[in-house]
Amino acid sequence: MKIVVLAGGISTERDVSLSSGMGAYRALKSLGHQVILVDVFLGVPGEIPEDIFTMEKDWAAEIDQVGEEHPDIDRIIAMRPDWQKCFFGPNVISLCQRADVVFMALHGAEGENGKIQACFDLMGIRYTGTDYVSCALAMDKSIAKDLFRQHGIPTPAGISLKKGEPDPRTVPFPLVVKCCNGGSSVGTYIVTDASEYEAAKAGAFALDDEIIVEQYIQGREFSVGVVNGEALPVIEIAPITGFYDYKNKYQPGSTVETCPALLAEEKTREMQACAEAVFRVLHLKNYARMDFMMGGDGSIYCLEANTLPGMTPTSLLPQEALALGMDYARLCQWIIDISMKG
Repeated sequence: MKIVVLAGGISTERDVSLSSGMGAYRALKSLGHQVILVDVFLGVPGEIPEDIFTMEKDWAAEIDQVGEEHPDIDRIIAMRPDWQKCFFGPNVISLCQRADVVFMALHGAEGENGKIQACFDLMGIRYTGTDYVSCALAMDKSIAKDLFRQHGIPTPAGISLKKGEPDPRTVPFPLVVKCCNGGSSVGTYIVTDASEYEAAKAGAFALDDEIIVEQYIQGREFSVGVVNGEALPVIEIAPITGFYDYKNKYQPGSTVETCPALLAEEKTREMQACAEAVFRVLHLKNYARMDFMMGGDGSIYCLEANTLPGMTPTSLLPQEALALGMDYARLCQWIIDISMKG
């Protein structure tokens, strides 16, 4: 099978995406597929040879592991001054059209807001993951939380604020400030007083025109992958210091992850059922991952849904699949198989 692994882009999760792409690329090659790894924004300049899918080239050779800070996106954008005329880099579309399927290893706004998926639908390009409608619903945390509440899915109380709007601050301290359309905890702050609150809003608004201000749930953090509508084993995430921020997500040894999570069977089933309900409410397809907090009284709260879960060496979905006896390469193949049937 000819496969394009699509990664990169210009979101704050660019480096995470490249790491996910590198893993998927190498795994799919190990299974005998003809695979190339392409940066959706930088593309592949020059004339494309007919045998590009069988060329002896390591397409992941120049990709580094994810650093402690998110990348300098302005530097990437400066490499393509005319990018606003077309988001896709050179030859990206033509390469995707040549492939049997595009393995979506994108994260963040340009990969998970549905725009690329909508474009591919119009062009008849097959891709992994969910469609443009569900991507858009899940990416906008304000819309997603409205849907959660309408359908009885527990989620932290809170409000959304747009840049320049009056701020009623109805949520008591401590609280959480986060970007409405962000990911990987970039632009996320735990706030305990008014001065921290103003600084957090400024930091989040620097990345997004809309932010979420919500109740802080002190307790244990979990995640649940859902594939084909059915929940995988629950994984617990326990950062050694601080909270599950960008650094703790991607630096090996920063977090203790336990899968299956050490929970009572009834609590495990409750969380898995909630994850499956989110999958249905957001009209998700093929696979996704839902993040949860559990308060000290055992109450669970869904924080958000991730339509293209990370596939880095430290990512959660591969660990959940491994708890079922499925290694990384087989997980990548499973994702392709169910996406091709959809």
